[in-house]
Amino acid sequence: MPRGMIETQEYLIEGLNARAEGLVRVPRVFVIPGALPGERIAAELEGERGRLLDIVEPSAERVKPICGYFGACGGCAAQHMSGRLYASWKRQVLVDALTRAGVAAEVGPLVDAHGEGRRRATFHARYAEPGSVGVLGFMRARTHDIIAIETCPVLAPGMAPALAAARRITHNLRGLAKPLDIIITATLTGLDVDIRGPGPLDAPFVKKLVETAERCDLARLSNHGAVLIERRAPEVAMGLARVCPPPGGFLQATVAGEAALAALALAGAKRARRVADLFAGSGAIALRMAEFCNVSAFDIEGPALAALARAAGQTASLRAVAVTARDLFHRPLSAAELNVFDAVCFDPPRVGAQAQARELAASLVPAVVAISCNAASFARDARILIEGGYRLEEIVPIDQFRYSPHLETVTVFRRERAAKRRRMLG
Repeated sequence: MPRGMIETQEYLIEGLNARAEGLVRVPRVFVIPGALPGERIAAELEGERGRLLDIVEPSAERVKPICGYFGACGGCAAQHMSGRLYASWKRQVLVDALTRAGVAAEVGPLVDAHGEGRRRATFHARYAEPGSVGVLGFMRARTHDIIAIETCPVLAPGMAPALAAARRITHNLRGLAKPLDIIITATLTGLDVDIRGPGPLDAPFVKKLVETAERCDLARLSNHGAVLIERRAPEVAMGLARVCPPPGGFLQATVAGEAALAALALAGAKRARRVADLFAGSGAIALRMAEFCNVSAFDIEGPALAALARAAGQTASLRAVAVTARDLFHRPLSAAELNVFDAVCFDPPRVGAQAQARELAASLVPAVVAISCNAASFARDARILIEGGYRLEEIVPIDQFRYSPHLETVTVFRRERAAKRRRMLG
């Protein structure tokens, strides 16, 4: 069919892709968002994508979405699936990525780590013109358009005041008419808000935002990481420690998710006396490890490491924690540097840690715990470790982004007789 022409007819859905979109393979391969395996649907097709028009024969695994914005909002992709289908689909995304990378592994069952819900969200605000009423919400699926929302059922209870605060900020900055991203995190002491997009603000705008922080009882309000007002230090618990992360700094999406990842990492590094935590951030793993062993934490983000060091210094029961600012993408720890550790944990961004994985593969570290938020980059890095002589002992998929395609994994690798070889090398 010539490009740009629209075709409408019935199709049989044969599977799901990694984005939870229905797959059609006959008469050719294309995707239908919103369709489920086994369903016969009517769709309008253009190119390699289709628009669901009608469900002729619905699947028994189809359920009613919990949110009225589902299908328009791009945040959730799988509210229409039964729990059984959802868990199977999400686990299969990891299995397929490993298979494509040539990694043979028995993947454990999906672990639900949604807990109370997501403790952070990024709200987007857009204005038609200076002074106009802004549209605040989330991005529509596969676009940069904004869908205005009044509520979000996947957010934790501590995020209940977040939308009201974001609306107030949107209203106060309407004179700029610049696209805004408003990052809000629920902490133990209140909401922590960081605004991105407006650039440097004049005194009148700062005054309005400070008044908003007072009115909405925010713990802290920042603009591009620069604190405008801190009424209370925003704190999160990481094991025994209380951490005040930098504005907009990385945190796991849910409290339950962070706890699950950390518990598996600690189990993988059991009996280690000295551990390296690579891509350590503000210390979600390092501070918990330090309850049992000495830890060296590495990351490129200086403010996050400063928060980690401050929390470690204020928690008397922890063992030694050393922090080092280092770009692990361009200057990974070498095999020789790694060999002094009994275990290494690494938790890189979505692109993975290819260069660091190669150095680990050349090292004699007895245990490596890999935490990942991207199945494809993880599978690549896992193959590097396996080809370097590591045995994949356990791989657990962790679901803290309920209804979305995002998946965390924790994997334990061990090198047989590594301790003996290290002793022989001195």
